[in-house]
Amino acid sequence: LESSLLTQPWASVHFGESAFLAKVCFRDTGYILLISDLSSVWYESADTKAVGQRSKELNKRLTVHVSSFLNCLRNLMCPLLAGQLDATTAFSCHRSASGFSLHVKSELAGLPFYWDFHCCPAPLEMVFRHLVRPLIQMNLVLQRQVQELTSLLLQKDAEIEDYRDSGATLSRDRLRTEPFQEEMFQQNFMAE
Repeated sequence: LESSLLTQPWASVHFGESAFLAKVCFRDTGYILLISDLSSVWYESADTKAVGQRSKELNKRLTVHVSSFLNCLRNLMCPLLAGQLDATTAFSCHRSASGFSLHVKSELAGLPFYWDFHCCPAPLEMVFRHLVRPLIQMNLVLQRQVQELTSLLLQKDAEIEDYRDSGATLSRDRLRTEPFQEEMFQQNFMAE
């Protein structure tokens, strides 16, 4: 499950006034949820046995197969992560020193459906693998792209200057641009 979670993108979610980043992966064998407020990272991994046990505790009136609970949870969480809130589903959370709880209240087969994700602090290796390493890699890619675009702009300015030196003029004055100022761009980029 955790290796499948690596391919899932982070999504921004809000519970009340609190903002979080979250990602989740559901399989027939269970689920794994990773959630962060950027000061802490929590996770829960639950197999079918844990899902079956918790579903019996929280939903005494519902008697459906564990795969139906997993499918229901997937159908509730995926729209949340996509930013498509369902009016019939309510999410709330509680942070404590020992972990993070995400409470879900919805409906399944016309009956009330409740679920609690009980997350504990994520191990450092998991935080590094899912959050830190991808952010560092993305930063390096973006820096490389900025360098390539800067180089391209400087080449284009040299090409335009060569055209001007050979007597070429613009047919439409509104297309005129100022030469790219690399140093000014870098200062503004760092300031932002």
